[in-house]
Amino acid sequence: VVNLRGIIVPIVDMRIKFNLGEPTYDQFTVVIILNIAGRVMGMVVDSVSDVTTLSPEQIKAAPEMGTTFDTDYLIGMGTLDERMLILVDIDKLMSSAEMGLIEKIAA
Repeated sequence: VVNLRGIIVPIVDMRIKFNLGEPTYDQFTVVIILNIAGRVMGMVVDSVSDVTTLSPEQIKAAPEMGTTFDTDYLIGMGTLDERMLILVDIDKLMSSAEMGLIEKIAA
């Protein structure tokens, strides 16, 4: 947790959450502050390369991946020039029962 202007903010490291190995923190590590369901929380990510706006024409539906990959949190796939972007619904991800954050924060 951190104290952000008098508000206690729980922080979730996404590398730990998704079991992606031991987290390392350097000058590129970023904490993104979110407001999910009226609650302020943070998520640690390895880095942020761009903040961009996509038009509806640039967003395609998420492909079906069967049971090998849970696509409940995916909005779709975005295209930006030659890049393909995976679009994640942060509200769904952070307020999911699996994360349990909203219930824990509210308690």
